[in-house]
This record gives sequence, C-alpha cells and structure tokens, in this order.
Amino acid sequence: MIVAPHGLAAEAGHAVLKAGGNAIEALIAAGSALAVVYPHFCGLGGDAVWMLSDARGDVTSLLGIGQAGENVSGITALPPRGPASTLTSACLVDGWGRLLDLSRDRWGGAQTLSQLLEPAILLADEGFVVSPSQRFWWDFRAAERASWPGFEARFVGQGLQRQPALARTLKRIAAHGPREFYEGALAAEIAAGLAAVGSPLTARDLASTEARFETPLRLAYRDLTLCAPPPPTQGVTTLGIMGLLAHFAPGEMASEGADFYHHLVEAVKQAFLDRGEIADPDFVAAGAFDPLLDPARLAAKAEAINPQSARPWPHVYRHGDTAFLAAVDAEGRSACVLQSLYYDWGSGVMVGDTGLLWQNRGAGFSLDPASPNRLQPGKRPFYTLNPGLALRNGRPHLLYGTQGADGQPQTLALLLSLLIDHGLDPVEALSRPRFLLGRTFSDSRDTLKLERNAGEDVVTGLASRGHIVSTLDPLSPLGGQAGIIRIDDDGVISGAHDPRSDGGAIAL
Repeated sequence: MIVAPHGLAAEAGHAVLKAGGNAIEALIAAGSALAVVYPHFCGLGGDAVWMLSDARGDVTSLLGIGQAGENVSGITALPPRGPASTLTSACLVDGWGRLLDLSRDRWGGAQTLSQLLEPAILLADEGFVVSPSQRFWWDFRAAERASWPGFEARFVGQGLQRQPALARTLKRIAAHGPREFYEGALAAEIAAGLAAVGSPLTARDLASTEARFETPLRLAYRDLTLCAPPPPTQGVTTLGIMGLLAHFAPGEMASEGADFYHHLVEAVKQAFLDRGEIADPDFVAAGAFDPLLDPARLAAKAEAINPQSARPWPHVYRHGDTAFLAAVDAEGRSACVLQSLYYDWGSGVMVGDTGLLWQNRGAGFSLDPASPNRLQPGKRPFYTLNPGLALRNGRPHLLYGTQGADGQPQTLALLLSLLIDHGLDPVEALSRPRFLLGRTFSDSRDTLKLERNAGEDVVTGLASRGHIVSTLDPLSPLGGQAGIIRIDDDGVISGAHDPRSDGGAIAL
C-alpha cells in the first residue's frame, strides 16, 4: 500500500510496488512526483525526514536536513520570506542517494534513480491540473506573492501547471546522480542562482550538505512502541505528549467528548514547554535531551494536568507546511517520509533557471544568544518534521505523519489516541474533528481552534474549563494533511490519506 496527499504521486509509487519494487523505491518515485505536483508544500529546494523499518522491526531514521551556511554570522534578523530567509541548504536530493544505497544493500532494491524519477520528469514537462490545495495557498498568499521575484512567472493558481526548468533539473539529477545537486555543474548553477538573489549560501555549503542515518527515539505506549526521529526534529515532543497521555486511562478520554480534547490539549501544552531545549545535537552537550522523556518528568507533567481547568497559553505558533507519504511493500518493509519547504511556498525565492523554489528553514532558528537553537554556521535548525512508526510485538504496525509545523505533534497525538486507545480505523481517525492550539497566520489570538463539527457540546465543555475556543470549518486546510497505514498481526493492511488533502491510498 502507498498513501500520499496527491493522487498522481500515489500512482507513481504504486507503479513501483506493482513492478516488485520496495517501499523505499516507491516513496522516492512518489516523493519526487509530489515535489512537482505539490510545489507549495515541498520541492527539491527543501528537506525530508524519513522513518524506515524492515519486516522484522529494525527501525532507522534518515534526517535529510540542510545546515546553515558558513556566512550567517552577524545576521540580525530572521525574515520569513525572501533571500534573507534562505539560510540553510536543501537536503532532500542527497537523501535519495543514501536511501538507494540502503535499498540496494539491505532491501534487495534494483531500481535506479533515473527510473524512479521518470514520472516526476514527465509531470514537470507535460504539466498537470493544479490541485485544490495549491489553488488555496496560491490565493491565500495573493497579497504577498507579487513581491517574490520570479515567482509568479513560474506558478499558477488554476488550470495547467508546467515546470520545464524543474524538468531539466530532474533530468540532470537522473543522469548524473544525487550529488550533481551538490558538487556537479548543476550545483554551480544553483550556487550562482542563490548568489544572484542575495542568499548567503555558497557552493561550499552545498558541497558539505549530507543526509544522516540516525537512531530513532522510542517510547512505550499501551502495547506499542512508538518510534520518532531524534533532535533537531520535534519527534521528542510527539513522544512526550504520548508519554503524558499514557498516565490517563482511555476511559477518562471518551473519543468524542470535551474530556478527550481537553486532555490532549493540556498534554500538548506540557510537552511544548520543553521545545525550547531542542536543537542540533552537534551543538549541545551529550545527553542534553535525555530528561525530556524521563519517566519521572513525564509523570510529574501528567500530574500537573487539571482535568477541569485549562492552563493559560500565550506561546507563539510556528508556521510551516509539509507533505507526508508512506508505503509498505510485499515483503512487509515499511517507509514513511515528510518532505517540506517549511512555510507554504518556502522562501518564495526562485533559484536562477533551475526551476527550484528554495526553502526558508532559516526562520526556524533563534537569534537569542542563550537559546540552544541560536543561529550558527553549519548548524541545523529546530525541525518540525517528525513522521512516526509504531511497532507491535516488535514488528511494524503503524506508519503516520502530517503536514502542519506546530500542528504536527497535536494532530499526531489526536490520531494515535483514536487509533490505539479507541480502536478507530485509519479512515475514521483521519475524518474526526481536529484542533490547533495557539496563534496562527489566520488567527493571531491565543485561542484553541477546533473544527466546528466536533459539536456545540464539546465547544461548551472546553469553554467551561477555561479554553478560549474559536471554530474552523470542518475538514479545514488549517487542520493539516495526515496519512496513516496500519498493518495488523494477520497481515491485513489498511490505510488512508487525509480528506483535507488531494490524495488517498492505493493498495495492490
């Protein structure tokens, strides 16, 4: 099975699985196609974080996270858009190379990168009909996009979208391999394009970019083991929320009532208080993150949750958009990935004639000298991407992830509780009303946003506990785009992508 937020991306991955390819190969095909058909959420100018497991439950994570450039010292502002936001390299493409090595050496993979990129190249060359999601975010940024040089000449908000320059870039990567993006003639062209718009990134920064395999974090929850990517991602935050919820019996949180949402929101608040400690492990002391999942610490935080009263919440919301894909192959090997430009449309900066829209992950740094996440040359920023993988009896059971920056841990906690505590199937869980805590670009108030189909009783119940509730439309684009695959003990696979997205699930 494969799930993706756009049908054309799912079809590209499905063709690989149907031909006998493995889950890694399928997601490279689907992910590269998605980088074409979902240009507002992801692209070759961005990053990706992967979770992988063979059928025996040997789990690993790949962090395809670009680092800050060498020339970022002295920067005094972190604007969300424009050349000054292009402070980090892009690592998506290097991840493909690392993954194909693993695919070949350990998963019996036989597909070449050239073969896997064919659907993406065709879509970029011949075009595709703009998705409702792209149209929404095109319209949403109508007041800003005219100030992004070259942007409106490359993208459209409706009708046929073609990207011939991106097709040429994909062909060069297919012909010369992933490192062409970082060290070849294409790299020189990218570096020149970045310099021309005033980005601090250089050819040396591209050449030093590489994805890393890392050991995932783990947390026991009910009868499952939840696995998440390590810092600088906020995977530790998602696990922290679930570690708090583990102290409450499912019966204390009926899945459709105010108690359910209240406990989730208060667990989110407690876990989010620790996010300021998350930073690139290369720049902090060894073991700095160990206390965040300490059982005694989580127990104390759970004890601090008042079942009848909301904790005040004045903290600022981080924006961001991503795209989630997952696949399980015929041998039971599993892979999932989030790939991203950070904000919708990233930095808004087009890089020369490469067709690349560059990410704005530099906005994820801090300029506070006391912050572990302060901007430094060669450092990776605090990272919102955190796809997850859950094991049952030591084997892959759930693959999950969502678009949505700060909304990611919130949506994942909701979905995991619905799936694990309340026994919902993937379609049911993805269809339930979502919440979003804190300020967003659509509402600057410190409110708890809730899709209104949760019901008036839930809104009233939350308000009686002190939550300041504002409502979103049912299946709101602001609720995120999540995906789930579930593998049962008998081998039955079920899955779905979000009804808030343009995709779905395809099974063999």
